[in-house]
Amino acid sequence: MTSFNTSKAPDDLRIHDDFNERIVIRPEDYQWYSSPAKGVERMMLDRIGGEIARATTIVRYAPNSEFSTHTHSRGEEFFVLEGVFSDEHGEYPEGTYVRNPAGTSHTPKIGKDGATIFVKLHQFKSDDTVQKHIDTNQAEWYQGLVEGLNVMPLHEHGGEHVALVKWAPNTTFKLHKHWGGEEILVLSGTFYDEHGKYPQGSWLRSPHLSSHTPYTKDDGALIYVKTGGLPETYS
Repeated sequence: MTSFNTSKAPDDLRIHDDFNERIVIRPEDYQWYSSPAKGVERMMLDRIGGEIARATTIVRYAPNSEFSTHTHSRGEEFFVLEGVFSDEHGEYPEGTYVRNPAGTSHTPKIGKDGATIFVKLHQFKSDDTVQKHIDTNQAEWYQGLVEGLNVMPLHEHGGEHVALVKWAPNTTFKLHKHWGGEEILVLSGTFYDEHGKYPQGSWLRSPHLSSHTPYTKDDGALIYVKTGGLPETYS
């Protein structure tokens, strides 16, 4: 993983900010950094800015930890990886997908089991105003474009698509390009393409018009995938 200097001024922190670059971070690359709140640690995947930033992060909450009230000036999107995430609006167990549009606010307060979330901040388009939460343990799966592939759509807006994709063992998808880029978080199993092997916890960000031929082997895979979500560095 590319190293970064945490001694920079908070409002000048830039991590993997070249969206024309392909980025791969595997679990052995994780580096955890403290947040302003006690018991809350962050693995920064990409970031432009300080405490208020365009950011993609894995956030780990210790049991009985809290984070101060804050407003999402350009939206918040998160997926609960472990435990139960809680705020004044409800409790969100592992497997819950949440979107909080611009202008919403909350005060996270985590229970005795702690929680880990994958969160994206300040990345909503101005007209993307839908607030939602989806328990993916209960939502419906749909047949994908090839045998062995099942898809659970989570969100779609302005060319951006978010979904869970469940890969049966030994499944191969066709070579394809990513208009507006592609982002993947491997939730379980092992994901492969011609560029490498990505176990559970791996995060991949591929630029506009990148391509690959993904596949699985004997353990299959479950991935979170977003396409069309990168900043418009292309015409």
